Amino acid sequence: MTDLQHEPLRIAFIGLGVMGGPMAGHLARAGHPVTAYNRSTLRAAQWDTRWADEGLDIAFANSPANAAEGADFAFTCVGNDEDLLSVIDGDEGVLASLPQGAVLVDHTTTSANIAKSVGERCSNLNIAFVDAPVSGGQAGAENGQLAIMCGGTLEAVERARPVMDCYAKAIVHVGPTGAGQTAKMANQMCIAGVLAGLSEAIRLAQGAGLDLDKTYEAISGGAAQSWQMDNRWATMTADTFDFGFAIDWMRKDLGYALDEAKRLGLSAPITALVDQFYAEVQAQGGNRLDTSALITRLGKAKHTK
Repeated sequence: MTDLQHEPLRIAFIGLGVMGGPMAGHLARAGHPVTAYNRSTLRAAQWDTRWADEGLDIAFANSPANAAEGADFAFTCVGNDEDLLSVIDGDEGVLASLPQGAVLVDHTTTSANIAKSVGERCSNLNIAFVDAPVSGGQAGAENGQLAIMCGGTLEAVERARPVMDCYAKAIVHVGPTGAGQTAKMANQMCIAGVLAGLSEAIRLAQGAGLDLDKTYEAISGGAAQSWQMDNRWATMTADTFDFGFAIDWMRKDLGYALDEAKRLGLSAPITALVDQFYAEVQAQGGNRLDTSALITRLGKAKHTK
């Protein structure tokens, strides 16, 4: 996270979920006046109370259009393709009032097709657009340590970079509009595969009666090390999953990845398999559990001495 180095910018932030809420807070702490909008008035009221206690300069609007009126930058961070269109389209949408010359940055994980479509519409309105999905989870958003994958023109990304720096540890311009979303698909495919292997490895260690702390110490310093291992080994072995990135959202993301792979004529058998594993966990009621709950579909073996 960085302190404001230039004149304050008028910011509209649409979507105050577990990711968007902390990100909007970082922008305000950096000195930017923020006007926020959230479809759930209850969640908006919760953030309003929290930010008021902190003394942050964040106002609330009754529509995305009102939030974006006169803004230099508008940020969206909602659920999926349909959610994004619902907050940018129509008389009450962001594009109805965002001024020419402004920048729209979308942090939603969407399909690449939607990103390209929104980018074209913004270009016709003389609005710069960056598709900028993020990785790092709720902790990354709260700590201002998100990795951001950006699609769009170099000029648009560089205009947005100092603003996104408020909550980022890494910002990479991957390519033209839609490239950020495609990179996020690759990111989610990697996470899914790692968690599948990690789940089976933990069950193997448990079945063999190994000391799980010592096993983690032994393997995390070598080639098997990963963010998921470092951050989820302890919680997975403790059967704790009531936090983090929900399985419902992971399946949405993997769906985009599988659709894109099909469009490109590519095979993605591991991703498809893990997606079905997640479907099994959903069927058991695990929709809102962290993605590491993938391990719950694997029975625990009785270890032998």
